Amino acid sequence: MISKAVHGSNTLGALRYLYGPGRANEHTDPHLVASWGGFAPDPGRDPHSSLAQLRDALDLHVVQYGRKIKSHVYHRMVRADPTDRTLTDNDWAAVARCVVAAAGIAPDGDPDVCRWIAVRHADDHIHILATIVRADLTQARLRGDQYRVEAELTTIERQYGLKDLSDTRTRDYRAAVPKRATGAELRKAQRQGKETSDRDRLHTSVRRALAGAASEEEFAAGLAAQGVLLGVRRAPSGDVTGYKFALSTGDGTAPVWFPGGKLATDLTRPQIQARFTAGTDLPTTSSPVAARYRASTTVDHVTRTLDDAPDTAQVAAVISGGIEALDALALTSPVLSRKEINHAARALEYTAVARTRTRAARADLRAMRSAARELLHAGPTGGRGEEGAAATTILSSLILLALVIAKWHAAQGQHHQADAARTAADHLRTAYGRHAAKPLAHLSLEGERLPGEVRDRQAAALRHALPADQAARVLADKDGWAALAATLAEAEAAGHDPNALLAHATGRRELASADSAAAVLTWRIRRDTALPAPGRAVTPEDRRANAALSRSATGRTTTPPTPTHQPHSSRGTSGTTPTSTAALPPTTSQPAPHRR
Repeated sequence: MISKAVHGSNTLGALRYLYGPGRANEHTDPHLVASWGGFAPDPGRDPHSSLAQLRDALDLHVVQYGRKIKSHVYHRMVRADPTDRTLTDNDWAAVARCVVAAAGIAPDGDPDVCRWIAVRHADDHIHILATIVRADLTQARLRGDQYRVEAELTTIERQYGLKDLSDTRTRDYRAAVPKRATGAELRKAQRQGKETSDRDRLHTSVRRALAGAASEEEFAAGLAAQGVLLGVRRAPSGDVTGYKFALSTGDGTAPVWFPGGKLATDLTRPQIQARFTAGTDLPTTSSPVAARYRASTTVDHVTRTLDDAPDTAQVAAVISGGIEALDALALTSPVLSRKEINHAARALEYTAVARTRTRAARADLRAMRSAARELLHAGPTGGRGEEGAAATTILSSLILLALVIAKWHAAQGQHHQADAARTAADHLRTAYGRHAAKPLAHLSLEGERLPGEVRDRQAAALRHALPADQAARVLADKDGWAALAATLAEAEAAGHDPNALLAHATGRRELASADSAAAVLTWRIRRDTALPAPGRAVTPEDRRANAALSRSATGRTTTPPTPTHQPHSSRGTSGTTPTSTAALPPTTSQPAPHRR
């Protein structure tokens, strides 16, 4: 259940809303389910009662108080989760009594409680309306009422078998998640024909401008590019105390400013400056394909840290950096996957945890921010050929990262955050499927055509590299295993040792969390060995280039180097199609290979 209280000064106006048709005629059969003493008139069911009579009854103690009270109306909504069963009127009456007792409106056993009613006009929620003057003509003590009510809601959820939302009521959760648009902001957006509120649009734009930015100047330039105004808030002394943001109106009307903390708690000036302090590495490539492969290597590395019993600071850093990487990827991805990646970034925000700083956390944040910076520096990419293969590879890595974040939250008992991470993974799966379907189908067909002795040799290498249960799971994935076998055979033909490749690619314990371990291994190996996009003919130049990779100074094939992939397309200035790939030295974000 969720609950929120507002305060006002117009009792009759509030009653008109509760008993009225609603803003979209959504109110059906409004009626009382509970009240103080049980004797309040009900204009919804009693034709002899009126809203004015109910107003007078509720305001009796306010009138007797004799002094003006700025906001004497206490209005609290209590809503069940959409997945909960429908509660009866008696159930809602019991819930209302528990809530007003916890809030301080009508404490149990108190003879001088405030006057209150609970109105139901929909299946899934009630409204509690009270006046805050007690029968002894003192004002109710409401300070801290939200925390007390939320604690009571946790008890109610367990008593009635409703969805447990207790993990969303912690201070850490409140401090981490973005601020939601208010009802008034949503209605304004609807009137203006906009899909989202100004707050939500501003929140997303600020996030995107922050992705990979190394300084305040770069951040400001990113904001300007998206039509966002940046302002500063100052103390009376003139010192800067915070950032504020607004959407550029362009029509001469005054912009509506939002402090960074009203968008999300990590968009305050100190939190943004902390990201700049963590620093970023300079981009090392101008190729969108290479940037995606390098970013996927970084994501694989930080994913492994989450499976090594991380501290909370590391988890916070990886999630924060992951959001930046997703925002950068959304800005540079083709249309067919951009929307889903953006949805994944917004879902991942609801997995955030309280931020503390450790050396390991700063290193993980720097690595992920550097990956985001490199993606933006390399620019946009398409969805076919080498560019499609690179997009598929990084999306595969990000799906696994989201699943491991979900696993971590579930282990902490934070099920709401775990659900949000799974939602992010679902969006990424959709984007991944749009890029991966054709190349995986091609690889699967190639794998089915392999001679039996070749498939048996690759299967033996797989059993040597993976624990027996994981190896069995990969081999049982018919299409996935066929694609992996084809990739191993292709890499072997290019001069690589399948055993060494698998030892490197499977040397990460988080592989067990993957939807398809075979697919993860396929894309990792293709990335690490600079194999061409599936379906593209391998030329003699490709074979010589890959053979050179296998004879690198770090050893023949024990540590696959990080490749710099170039798009194999006809867009070169000379009119010829590039046919070879080069290798970069391993980056600092690439994990060292190890066997189990």
